[in-house]
Amino acid sequence: MTHAPLRVVVAGTAFGRIYLDAVRSAPREFALAGVLARGGDYSAKLAARHGVPLFTSAEAVPEDVDIACVVVRSGATGGPGSELAQALLRRGIHVLQEHPVHATEAAECLRAARQGGAAYAVNTLYPNIAPVRRFLAAAEYLRSRQPIRFLDAACNSQVAYPLLDVLGRAAGGLRPWSFGEPAAPAEAPGTAPQPFVNLNAAIGGVPVTLRVQNQVHPGDPDNHSLLLHRISLGCDAGVLTLADTHGPVLWNPRLHSPRDETGRLVMGGPGTERLAAPSTSVLGEADTRSYHEVFARTWPDAVLVALRGLVRDVAEPGRRAHSGQWALAVTRAWSDLTARIGMPELIRPDEPEPVDHEELAAAAAVD
Repeated sequence: MTHAPLRVVVAGTAFGRIYLDAVRSAPREFALAGVLARGGDYSAKLAARHGVPLFTSAEAVPEDVDIACVVVRSGATGGPGSELAQALLRRGIHVLQEHPVHATEAAECLRAARQGGAAYAVNTLYPNIAPVRRFLAAAEYLRSRQPIRFLDAACNSQVAYPLLDVLGRAAGGLRPWSFGEPAAPAEAPGTAPQPFVNLNAAIGGVPVTLRVQNQVHPGDPDNHSLLLHRISLGCDAGVLTLADTHGPVLWNPRLHSPRDETGRLVMGGPGTERLAAPSTSVLGEADTRSYHEVFARTWPDAVLVALRGLVRDVAEPGRRAHSGQWALAVTRAWSDLTARIGMPELIRPDEPEPVDHEELAAAAAVD
């Protein structure tokens, strides 16, 4: 039995473009029903290019719309996204809201969802990116067999919210969590200031070391991150690493060799079969995508995963409480972390100079 595609409105035309591409990429599941924006020239042209109407208020969104993707800044970043989400939810329109969202806003949205009989979810995007999902699937496999001994993670503060979502999933749960005081930066004459804030933490009861580049360019906040996410998970068998948000995923089995009767390590022969495994292996795809492909395919595909999760919540109302509680836990953990590390340092660096890949590869070609 086939069902008509769910009608979707996308609110916001900056990062909302990724959502528009996601909806249009799955025509059997979703039909783009309109764009919701303030009514500027760019938004009007974008709606026209997609062949859909432009709405300028939540009240103007038709009753036959099933889902609204609210990709408008929330109060956490000085925008009206959460108020817009609540207005749509009270009308019974299911909402997928782009992160970050303050805990009080998320609670209000969940309350509005109950009032309207709708489903609500916060999309942190990055846990749904294919390499991150691969990392989390491998983490679940390891966690089912051995205790996780540590998590080590680094990120820019702009993407700390989804980092906590990923770490919680990797650990098997966010609770209990705690964040220690940031370590005092080392100071040496003539050195540049430390770009990372370092602190110890616990996520889901697992020891965590965190390094956060708590810096932002006030006029260009989407650029100037030294990295997005880098995560290592250690267990008795080895270390699983997400080398970058967009992959690859690496596995390093733990070096462990028996000793002979003299106390020397046995480096070969019977009893050393575990040493035959590659010291590093790539799980899944070894080749990563260009940033052109990330914008055009990777991120829209991740939005589709989130949309499909919301659809499951729509079809199975019993799932909604769990989804809501997880969203609240993530935003509360994020509030705790940001309270520890404080406001970002304002930086205004020049545009970074790229390095030629072929030249770098040639430089690294040593025997």
